[in-house]
Amino acid sequence: MSPRPKISLDLSTILKVAVDIADQNGFEEVTLANLAKKLSIRPPSLYNHFEGLPDLRKKLAIYGLNQLYSELVNRSIGILGEKAVLALSLTYVNFARNHPGLYEATLQAPDPIDSELQTAGGKIVELTLQVLHAYQLPEENALHAVRGLRSILHGFATLEQKGGFAINLDLNESLTFIIKAFLKGIRELSEGIRTPYKGQSLKE
Repeated sequence: MSPRPKISLDLSTILKVAVDIADQNGFEEVTLANLAKKLSIRPPSLYNHFEGLPDLRKKLAIYGLNQLYSELVNRSIGILGEKAVLALSLTYVNFARNHPGLYEATLQAPDPIDSELQTAGGKIVELTLQVLHAYQLPEENALHAVRGLRSILHGFATLEQKGGFAINLDLNESLTFIIKAFLKGIRELSEGIRTPYKGQSLKE
């Protein structure tokens, strides 16, 4: 019998195997023991790359955030306004569809205030702010809008993954409708800020 070819155990290779485990079996199945079994190595070998399970899951979360950011940039670059927001939104939800376990990893990191995680997540926030720049919201309102958009996308993706949309209706059309309604509100809010209401105020 010919010897089994050795796998080059660099961090990127290991994380890609961890992604496969997460996407196929669920995020909770990403353990050092399961990862070592998948790689056909002894679990102690993984301590050359991770300090333990929390560190593995943190690195997987950062990997996932970077992958998500890369896809969002590629899909939204070169377009503006509503088209850019729709492209970003569909890409976000598609990422959760294609990588359910990896997407969950981005939300389940052991220490969400870790500086490396903050940096990886911050890139997505900055990209979303750039995409929403066309609506000319003041800084604080723009951040509220980012939170609102993320809440919509995460809620939609989560409900879809949990089988919450049983009606026979195209999901992308539903998402597009929701985002357009959200943007209509953002647009009206932006116009209201630039042109304050000058009518007589009501008095009790």
